[in-house]
Amino acid sequence: MSTMISNGARSPIIGTLYRGEPPAIPDEPVSHSSHVQPDITRLSGTEAMPLILDKITTPPEAPRISRSRLLSTLHGSLQSCTSTIINGRAGTGKTLLAADFARRCGRAVAWYKIDASDTELHVFFNYLVATVGQHRPGFGEQTLLPMVEGATLEDIPVLAEAFVYELLETNNNEPLLIVLDDLHLVYDAEWVVPFFRRLLPLLPAEAHMLITGRSLPPAPLWRMRSKQTLCVVEETVMAFTLKEAEKLFASYHLAEDRAEGALRQARGRASVLDALARLWSENENEETSGKPAQEKRGRKPRVRQTHGYAF
Repeated sequence: MSTMISNGARSPIIGTLYRGEPPAIPDEPVSHSSHVQPDITRLSGTEAMPLILDKITTPPEAPRISRSRLLSTLHGSLQSCTSTIINGRAGTGKTLLAADFARRCGRAVAWYKIDASDTELHVFFNYLVATVGQHRPGFGEQTLLPMVEGATLEDIPVLAEAFVYELLETNNNEPLLIVLDDLHLVYDAEWVVPFFRRLLPLLPAEAHMLITGRSLPPAPLWRMRSKQTLCVVEETVMAFTLKEAEKLFASYHLAEDRAEGALRQARGRASVLDALARLWSENENEETSGKPAQEKRGRKPRVRQTHGYAF
């Protein structure tokens, strides 16, 4: 099946295993000029599948502050492991962290934002092939996509091996970071376990895979973790520290001593802590904007909710 690209809207959004000292983190994001559109006409005689371009584009949003502690963990995993999993519930900052790291990792980035509608194997693979193909033109179009069309559940491990072989065959001496964002949305698909159980241990060092999800993949991962080829960043590690909370509050021009109470209220959860800081900053700006007193007295208090927290 061939693919064609169309624009579309994106929905809004431990163990540390590395050898030696954590590597230095680049001060500025690293850009790559080799980003090209995939060849979408290689396979003829089959119906084209439209693809949403935003799903295979690194999100432009940047975090309010870069979290060097977590970036150091991800850089260490990039050096010593072949894959990384960022595991946490909604609002813990998985996607923002992955996008911030993608811009700083020094590699070409093949991003794939997964949706619940991607459970069909041919849909998943068309997007996966297309995002890698942006850096390796023609990737998988003559080999992987025809295999997917007739694949049965028993063929899935062979398909994983073919994907790795294609990565090796198309290696253009440009290391790759493959990001699968929100993989948990397709965990129920029957091909997920046999595919990732075979794929992850075979990944070459020059094609690191970074997975984000609200739970760990259902494939058995203990062997990779024991061999230190997989790094898992758990939700407890994702939680903000007091130092990070103070830095976040300073970015909103709030007194750093207010961060400790907010950190306890948010329980370290990134989205809640940021929402608190933003709300308090807005309130302080209104108080100093010189609004008439009667307008302030008549204003109803605002109540906001973020992931079950009201404030």
